[in-house]
This record gives sequence, structure tokens and C-alpha cells, in this order.
Amino acid sequence: AQVMLFAIEEINNRTDLLPGMSLGYELYDTCGSVARSVKVALALANGNEAVTAPSEAPCTRPAQVQISHSATCACLSDKTKYPSFLRTVPSDYYQSRALAQIVKHFGWTWVGAIRSNNDYGNNGMATFIETAQQLGICLEYSVSFFRTDPPNKIQNIIDIIKLSTSKVIVAFLTFPDMDVLIYQLSLNNLTGYQWVGTEGWIIDSQIAEMDKNHILNGAIGLAIPKAHVSGMKEFIINVKPLSSMGNNMFTEFWEALFNCNFNQSNSSAENHKECTGHEDVSGLQHSFTDMSLMPIFNNLYKGVYAVAHALHSILGCNETCNSKMTLDPFTILQHIQKINFKTKEGDEVYFNENGDPPAKYEIINWQRRENGVVDFVTVGLYDASLPADKQLSLQNKSLVWAQNSKQVPVSVCSEKCPPGTRKVLQKGKPVCCYDCIRCAEGEISNISDFITCVRCQPEFWSNDRRDTCVKKEAEFLSFEEIMGALLTAASLFGTCMTAVVAFIFFRYRKTPIVRANNSELSFLLLFSLTLCFLCSLTFIGRPSEWSCMLRHTAFGITFVLCISCVLGKTMVVLMAFRASLPGSNVMKWFGPTQQRLSVLAFTLIQVVICILWLTISPPFPFKNFKEIKDKIILECALGSTVGFWAVLGYIGLLASFCFILAFLARKLPDNFNEAKFITFSMLIFCAVWITFIPAYVSSPGKFSVAVEIFAILASSFGLLICIFIPKCYIILLKQEKNTKENLMGKGASKTT
Repeated sequence: AQVMLFAIEEINNRTDLLPGMSLGYELYDTCGSVARSVKVALALANGNEAVTAPSEAPCTRPAQVQISHSATCACLSDKTKYPSFLRTVPSDYYQSRALAQIVKHFGWTWVGAIRSNNDYGNNGMATFIETAQQLGICLEYSVSFFRTDPPNKIQNIIDIIKLSTSKVIVAFLTFPDMDVLIYQLSLNNLTGYQWVGTEGWIIDSQIAEMDKNHILNGAIGLAIPKAHVSGMKEFIINVKPLSSMGNNMFTEFWEALFNCNFNQSNSSAENHKECTGHEDVSGLQHSFTDMSLMPIFNNLYKGVYAVAHALHSILGCNETCNSKMTLDPFTILQHIQKINFKTKEGDEVYFNENGDPPAKYEIINWQRRENGVVDFVTVGLYDASLPADKQLSLQNKSLVWAQNSKQVPVSVCSEKCPPGTRKVLQKGKPVCCYDCIRCAEGEISNISDFITCVRCQPEFWSNDRRDTCVKKEAEFLSFEEIMGALLTAASLFGTCMTAVVAFIFFRYRKTPIVRANNSELSFLLLFSLTLCFLCSLTFIGRPSEWSCMLRHTAFGITFVLCISCVLGKTMVVLMAFRASLPGSNVMKWFGPTQQRLSVLAFTLIQVVICILWLTISPPFPFKNFKEIKDKIILECALGSTVGFWAVLGYIGLLASFCFILAFLARKLPDNFNEAKFITFSMLIFCAVWITFIPAYVSSPGKFSVAVEIFAILASSFGLLICIFIPKCYIILLKQEKNTKENLMGKGASKTT
């Protein structure tokens, strides 16, 4: 009442606002009764309110406008239901969202909720829950009560809190309901919980005084921003009931303030002293004098000024106002909705389309001093008019938490999953309750939410902790590694060995043993063996487009050339035996020219196969991600498998044919029957390549390449050793056997 009187007197004394006019007022006290509040509000809205204590200058017009300074329910923003409702206090819609953002800010994802069972609590909590769910916050419980509920209902709430695992409680309560709850909490000594409160109780000094067990220590919540209106405190303190005796409200207020009575009766004199009306208000320790309610006073002050500015506009006031103009509620409402002014303290006043003012809150933290007095410390601000990421501003270092702790409380249903794991929701529980399961090989946890594991890209693999994808090591048979170096050395050794044999044969090219079986084919065979040894080097090293095409085609052609030469030598042995028979002229059909042509023809067939292979679908470098999970195998894809097996099949066909002919000629009479050595060499060749197939198919990664190289080298060494080493032995160590007679088997008969 004093605040409204202060604002009205201030306006009436101004010359720039409603000049020449005076505002009046009508006061009602709801006494905290919902029923009485509704009765008075309906009477006021219908224009048939009762005037119980008229002033000396009664108003000539009934009240036309209602502006609330403390009704915060978000439901009142619904203009379809409340088209004429305005207020100077922010809607709980913003308070509920601000509370959810505070809870999210401190990482509290598992909280309990208690609300007043009225529009204030139910609507406010509904908005909080909706926003909390959007922010990933879960409620372990949400309960409501009203201060007149039976004790067993409130005790049920106490039991729910005791059984809960959450350590943060959001209390959307009015002051009277919190008063009842704190009493029950104190009886059960429920300490250690972090309370998050609304403007309904967070700065109420009476609640702080009742909290003897320090249950609400460290509470954090929202409050209407502190305000200062110059002259208001002095006006309120200087109130004198004797000058306001026309209104019983002041008299009752004064008696309650000083615990005294005016006009004492005999019955009351025993308990109360007599009021003089001159008591010193400034010396009282009371919310009335400490101005803790100044934010509410300021809202009321703004409401009075909003009406004055609207009337100033309607009445067309300049130096004077048109006092004869008829006022109707709709016109007043329209003008109030459009007002925009600043108070003398610089606060901007306006209403949005829902009739709400700008939503701003101070964030309050309960900090108890050593003497037990609670300080309501401002630790941050919330401004709904700012961008979403800047609305909440907190000073974390100055905060004190439950039980005077300096550490932010932890309230989660399940601890955050560590890197390398994913969330698996617990059956029948909210999404905040989960188990952490290790990601599978090749997967890492999705760091944005840890709900799923994501598979690494093909060229990457998960580390042991399953928290990072690391680049896979590229694997191929290189010259630097031991296996590659050994195979390279074996290849070069075979090449050198072949060169030495070729040198020996060239040095003794005119001796009988060299000339005995077409020396030209022997040198061509040695040349092809050299190529066979060298072609194995194309299989070592990082696969490239040219090396993939070269390695298989070079191998196929050189081996066919090699076997063609061996086949030619085998046929020469057979033909030579047939030519020794009386009347046979078979050698003229298989002379040196025919031997060259047969080698050329056999080799050309392989060349054609390789050309077709390279033309249709050539081999190409390929990254194999599947063979070994944590490595990339760099290999040569065959391109056309038909081409590959055609090359190998043709080699096998010639080798089998050569083996059969050599086997048939192995027992022909001759002191140095070359067919025996050819048979043995072909036996080794076929054995190597028959065992190669399963070994090649079953060997992983670079080992399959090593198996192929080994097969090439083993078969090449088999041919070189079986066919040429016995001859070199005779040439170098048994020169007495290197005669024509000995080769023809005549040397033995002479000795006998």
C-alpha cells in the first residue's frame, strides 16, 4: 500500500505527467487466501467492488485497469483466456527455462522435483520438465503438495527423497509451502542435498531463519533483480498511522509491526502495550524496513506508472488533460500495451505481445556466515532477451554448495561413459540411466553423445582404448624387411649362379657335353632362367600399376620360355634315340630350326594370353582392408582371374607334357642320358607348383606374395641344379668323362 501511495503522490506532484489531474486508489488485502483473492478480483473486474473506507476525496470513476506486480504463472500469458491481463513481473515460463539451464550448466542430469500443487507450481514445473528433457535432464521423481495437505502426504515426499539417488532437488514452491516443507525436512534432518529454488522463496529471510539444521545451505535459485527507487525507503519508513486512520489496513499493520494496540480494551491490555503512533520504524529489524522486498515494490511502482502513462496518452495531455473524455477498459488496455517509458532510475518499461515485461533474473546463492546469518549473494544473471548462448552468466568461483562445500555437487544416474564405450539404456529407466559397453574392434565411441559407436574409415583402425581411429599400417613385402631381403638375396644369388653356369658353358662350349644336346637351347634356357630369377624381384616392393601388370606377365612368359626350352631338349633326346635306329631320318624333321620354331610357338601362345589379359582386365594395385583388421594390405588384384589361371594353366600344361616325355625317355641307353635330369627337374617343378596353390590361397597378406616368389625361385633353382650342375661337375671336375666316346657309352667297352 505504501509503495502505491508513494508512486501516486509522486505522479500527482509532477507537471509533465497527467498535469492538472490526480490519481486515486482502492486497496484490498487478500490475506493469503485464494478464495478471497478470487472474490476481490472478480468484483474489481466487474466494477461492483465494495468501498469500505472512502477517502476524503473519493474517486469519481470506478477502477478500469488491472496490472499485476507479482502474479508469475505462465498460464496468464495465454491471451485467448486472459486478453486484458498485464504484469510487471516476468512470467514463470522464463523462470522455468532459466532453472533448467542452471541445472544443465552444472551437469546435473538426474534431479528430483517438488512443486506447489497450484497453478504457480504445476505450470512452472511443467515448463521446467519440458525444457529439461530437451537439455537431456531426467527427473527421478516429481511430486506436489499444498500447505494444507495432511501430514502423511508430506511425509511420503520425505520418504521419496530419502530413497532417491539424486542429490539435486528443484523446488518450485511458494513461500508458505516451502515453510511447511522445511519444517518437515528439519524434523528428518535431510541434509546434504543441493536445492534449486524459485523467486517464490529463494530470498525469503524467514525461510532462512527457520532453517536451523542448515538443510538449504548452498541453495541456488532465481530472484527478481534488486532495485532502488530514490525516496521510496524514506517514504515507507516515515509512514504514520495517525495520518491514515481513514483506512483500517494501516492501523492493523502498525499494531502487528510493533506488537501493540490502538484503543486498548481491558482484555487486550494484559498482552499488548498501547500504540502511540510515534514509534520509530527505522529501528526495526523487519523485511518492511530492510527493503528485501524492494524488487516487488519496484514492480508495483512500475505498474502504477504504466497506468499513468497510458492515461496521459489517452487524455491527450500536454499542458492540461481532457478530463471530460470517457474512459473504457478496451481503450486503456490498448494504450497500456503500447507504452514504452523509462523510470527515473533508468529502467525501461514495456510489455510484449503476451503482456509480459522483459525477463531478467538474478541468480542467488545461499552463503551462511559464521554467525549463522544467511547472505543472499548474487552470483550471476539470466537475461532472456539475449541470444541463447549468452542468456546465462555465472560466477562459479564465488559459489558455495550444500554443506558449505566448494566442489560442485554431482547428481547423475550413471557416470559419463569413458572414451571407447557406448551407452546401453537400462531397461525400464530414463535415458539418463545406462550401462557403458566397450566398443567393438574397429569402432570408437561417438564423442558427441557416447550413445553409439562409429566405425572407423577403411584406412583407419581403433586403438586399444577404442577412443581414437589411428591410421592403419600399410603392409606389403618390401626390400627393407628381413623376408624381402632374404628373397631378394636368393633371387640375385640364382641370377649370379645362372650367369656362372652360362660362363662355364660358354668357356667350354666346344666340349662334347655342351654340344651333346643342342647348346643353343642350353644357352636359351640359361637366359630364360636368369629372367625367371629376376622377375621375382617385381613381386617385392610397393605395388604400382606397372609392377602389377609386369610381375605376372613377366613371370608367365619367362617360365613358358624356360619350359619350352626344356621341352625342346627332351624332344631332342627322344628324336636322337629314334634317329640312331636303322633307316630313321626323323632328325631332319626336328633339327635346330624346328627346335627354335617350337620354342617360339609355345612362347607366343603365352604372350597372346598375357596380351589378352592386359587388354581386357589387367592386374591393378589394390588396398585390402579386410584380410587383416588393423593393417592395409597393399597387393595386386588379379583383374581377370580367368587370365591369371590361364597363364598358370598353360605353364602347368607344358610342364606336365615335358614331364611325361622326359619320364618316357629316362631309360633310353646312353651314358649321359639328359632325360633323367629333366625328369627330376620337372618332378620338382610340378611338386612346387602343386603345393603352391593351397599355400597361396591360405597365406594372409604379404605372405601370399612371399609364397609365390618362393615357388618361382624353388622351381628355377630346381631346373638350374638338376639340368646344369651335373654337366658343370663333369666339365670342371671330371674332364676325362667329357669325351664323345664316354657320352656315347663307348669308353666303358674299351676299358673292358
